[in-house]
Amino acid sequence: MKLLRIGPAGQERPALRTDDGRTVDLSSVTADIDGAFLADGGIARVRAALAAGLLPELAVGAGARIGPPVARPGKVVCVGLNYRDHAEETGAPIPARPVVFMKDPATVVGPHDQVLIPRGSVKTDWEVELAVVIGRPAHYLASPEAATEVVAGFAVSNDVSEREFQLEHSSQWDLGKSCPTFNPLGPWLVTPDEVGDPQSLGLRLSVNGVPRQDGSTKDMIFGVAHVVHYLSQYMALEPGDVINTGTPAGVALGLPGTPYLRPGDTVELTVDGLGTQRQTFGRA
Repeated sequence: MKLLRIGPAGQERPALRTDDGRTVDLSSVTADIDGAFLADGGIARVRAALAAGLLPELAVGAGARIGPPVARPGKVVCVGLNYRDHAEETGAPIPARPVVFMKDPATVVGPHDQVLIPRGSVKTDWEVELAVVIGRPAHYLASPEAATEVVAGFAVSNDVSEREFQLEHSSQWDLGKSCPTFNPLGPWLVTPDEVGDPQSLGLRLSVNGVPRQDGSTKDMIFGVAHVVHYLSQYMALEPGDVINTGTPAGVALGLPGTPYLRPGDTVELTVDGLGTQRQTFGRA
C-alpha cells in the first residue's frame, strides 16, 4: 500500500494511492498517519477497509500539496557514509560500524515543498536516500531478522546538507543537517509487502535536469535490517521514527568543480517503487 497525506502544512488529510491510481480518503479510519496510527494496527485497519470497499475516493486537484507521509516523527536518525562509492568520493575511510547522527525532526517537509538555503550558506548539497519508517517499538532487538518486523514502510528522502556547517563549523554533523526544510520526505509511505527486497532499489537524483546520482541499495555497506538492529541497541526506536540510510556517490561534496545548490535550482529524485520528489530551492 501507498499511504500519503494531502493538504496544506498542518492540515493534511490521510489518504491511500490505490493500485489503479485512484486516491481514497482514510479519514474514516484515522485522523492522521502518525506514530499512534502505526503503533495501533492502523495499516491493518486500512487494508481491511480497502478490501471491504469502505474508502471513498478523494478529489485531488492538480495543484494539491502532498505532505510528508508520516506526521511529526519523534526523531530522524541518519547513517552516514553507508555506500562505499560515497565514502570513497569524499575521501573518508570505509566505516567498520554505522556512522550515526541525528537531524531535527522539524526538518521534515513534503516531497515537493520549497527547500530553503540557509543564510550564509555556500555549500548546500543534495543526498537521495532510502528512508525507513518504524512501525512498532524497538529496543534491544535480538537480531537483524527481528528488525524486519518493526518496519512500517519505506519512503524517498532528501537528506539535504550544508557542508561548511557540517564539516567546518563543528565536530558534529548535526549543524549542517538540521536547517529548516532540510528533509523532504515522500510522496508515499510504501509498505514492505509492496517494496519487496529493500536491498535492490535504484536511487537517482538530478539537479536542473543534469543527472548527479545513480546508485542502488544493494551497494549499502550496512543493509536496512542491520541498521535497524544496530540502532536499537543504543536507542529506543518508536513508531513514526524515520531512519535515513545513506546516499550513493554523486553529491557536490564529492564532485570537485560541481556547483553547490543556489536559489532557483531544481532537484528531482526518485527511488524505485517509492515515487519521485521535486524541489525548487529558495533562500531563507
